[in-house]
Amino acid sequence: MYLKILESRPGDFDVLNNLGVLSGQTHDLAQAVRYFDEAILAAPDNPSGYCNRGLALNGLQQWEAALASFDRAIALNRDDAISHFCRGNIHKQLGRFDHALADYDRAVTIHPGFAQAWFQRGTVLQHLERADAALSSYDRAIEIKADYAEAYVNRGFVLSLLNRLDAAVTSYDEAIALRPDAVAYVYRGSALKDLGQRDAALQSFDRAIDINPDYAEAHLNRGVVLYELNRIDDALASYDRAVAIKPGYAEAHFNRASVLRAVQRFEDAAHGFDTAAALQPNIKFLAGARLEAKLQICDWSHIDVELAQVMAGIERDEAVSHPFALLTFCADPRLQRIAAEIFVRETCPENTSLGAIPKRAAAAKVRIGYFSADFREHPVPRLLAEVIETHDRQRFQVIAFSFGPDTRDPMRKRMEKAFDEFIDVREKSDREIALISRDHDIDIAIDLGGYTGNSRTRIFAMRAAPLQINYLGYPGTMGSGYMDYLVADDTLIPPEDQQHYSEKIVYLPTFQANDSKRRIADRVFTRDELHLPPTGFVFCCFNTNYKVMPETFESWMRILGRVPGSVLFMDAKVEATAVNLRRQAQAKGIDPARLVFGTPLSLPDWLARHRVADLFLDTLPYNAGTTASDALWAGLPVLTCIGSTFTGRMAASLLKSIGLPELIASTFAQYEDMAVDLAQSPERLANIKNKLAHNRLTMPLFDQKRFTKNLEAAYEAIHERYRNGLPPDHIRVS
Repeated sequence: MYLKILESRPGDFDVLNNLGVLSGQTHDLAQAVRYFDEAILAAPDNPSGYCNRGLALNGLQQWEAALASFDRAIALNRDDAISHFCRGNIHKQLGRFDHALADYDRAVTIHPGFAQAWFQRGTVLQHLERADAALSSYDRAIEIKADYAEAYVNRGFVLSLLNRLDAAVTSYDEAIALRPDAVAYVYRGSALKDLGQRDAALQSFDRAIDINPDYAEAHLNRGVVLYELNRIDDALASYDRAVAIKPGYAEAHFNRASVLRAVQRFEDAAHGFDTAAALQPNIKFLAGARLEAKLQICDWSHIDVELAQVMAGIERDEAVSHPFALLTFCADPRLQRIAAEIFVRETCPENTSLGAIPKRAAAAKVRIGYFSADFREHPVPRLLAEVIETHDRQRFQVIAFSFGPDTRDPMRKRMEKAFDEFIDVREKSDREIALISRDHDIDIAIDLGGYTGNSRTRIFAMRAAPLQINYLGYPGTMGSGYMDYLVADDTLIPPEDQQHYSEKIVYLPTFQANDSKRRIADRVFTRDELHLPPTGFVFCCFNTNYKVMPETFESWMRILGRVPGSVLFMDAKVEATAVNLRRQAQAKGIDPARLVFGTPLSLPDWLARHRVADLFLDTLPYNAGTTASDALWAGLPVLTCIGSTFTGRMAASLLKSIGLPELIASTFAQYEDMAVDLAQSPERLANIKNKLAHNRLTMPLFDQKRFTKNLEAAYEAIHERYRNGLPPDHIRVS
């Protein structure tokens, strides 16, 4: 019709403009531009021709030409809200967010009821990390257009960024009520997961997949929740599906590798991390995870390059390593603090949504809450159980908040019995747990997990108690402003090193709790059944394999080389570890057969097995902790080399606490000389073993009544400061 009209009215602006619009609607954008060009020639001062031409050029992705067209439209009519809006869209597309924001601001000033402009303004404010302003913009869009489902989705996303997760879920629910959408269900599931509502999150991801079975992101997020529910095979299947749909999905490869690492399939995990790195090398925490997986099997290929990359990334304030992984291979406490601060910023920033805890009237007892995922057969309760049992109930009430599995093993039953109240909160959200703690008037919350597996740091980010302590499970700083104290001693954290810890330090005479009820089996192991030679000195190290760094291993090989007939007795989680270490030994000129690997045993038998060894050789930069106290409890001397971090000074602290400072070396050269001397001086070694046997029940390390009194004195001191309105500060219990 318009073509016939054009024949009779050549050069008519309205006809040419309408023909351009029709061409655009039929997706013939090039023809649309030609019609708009003719329309502009016919009426060069009409802004709508330039605006429409800009839209067509935008569709052709000719961004700069489109911008020029909108510029001309705006020059002709500065009150053209549509042209400002469209120009803002192009600036946003080009990443020019400040220019885009200015255009959207002008559009809504001209036309306050322009819902789309308010919406796009919110998206730009998100990019500019102005979350509060973005939220206000989405709220305005919804006020204008009550059925604006996309605005509800984006509003929920911003609320999640602001840690207002319950409100985020409500916003996603509003979006879904308007238009059931897979994206909204995925975002809703993510918020529910962060709230700790894993079953509800899983249902949300399943609903997204029902709507769109090929939605790779839904399968990935489903895998995350399944892993947290300990449904390992299902989690791997979800990640496999995500990768099948989207082979280049780096995050899916990364998450899949993380699960494989957790189930000790370290070689497969390392390959998975390599794939993720090849696809997207800047995935958060990837570099440290890949390095840790390789260290689990003592694969030291390219380790110098990878270590340098991780350290340089931390120096650049990048999220390159989980702080717990860093403890293994970093000997710099300054970098450990930076990495922890990055982790807090990225995953668990302070959340003030519950408000401050009002100061309560003084009660007859200080109420202590112990929070852990590991109230079961695990190193933490192995150390802590007797402390809980011996707390002074006249002065303290002790309550457990358990968010780990109910294993029903003997340690779980012992811990349930030890506390005044044992609350199973594994089905509760982080917010709910923090509120339960507040409702119980907990005065001091003890985080026994820190950044170890299955931790729930967001509980403490919301403040579970007026005072919060990082203790026992995580040997380092958490780098957050909401953890007030860290329990240590002068060996672990000399006063000059306090700057490397975000917490104030509670100095006890000895930092580590212990359990004097640990049973050692009566079983007497023979060398033959442990595959040890009938004669020769037995060095051992039962530390976790990832603690064995190349420098430590080279030191051990030099020791074996200087002590003929000696062997090194170790544990290996997987066969690949033994293969790699034997290969490294051979490369250092040591017969691989001189490395002997034990098999898993029950704890009493494992402790009894220590009696076959002659000397425990410690690792650096991550010392033995629980493993060292186990060895000392079993009567086996531990030789350590003191380092510069919390983890590098743990064994030295324990040795001082049991009166054996002569087993602390300050350099690897001294460490090697001491090991060789003890191996070649039976009388001297016997004297040390006799001294250990005497000190075992008389020195502070295993005196749990004394330790508990010191810990309680610390609790009372920090609580007294709080009652007096004083901020946390370093305290010392003597």
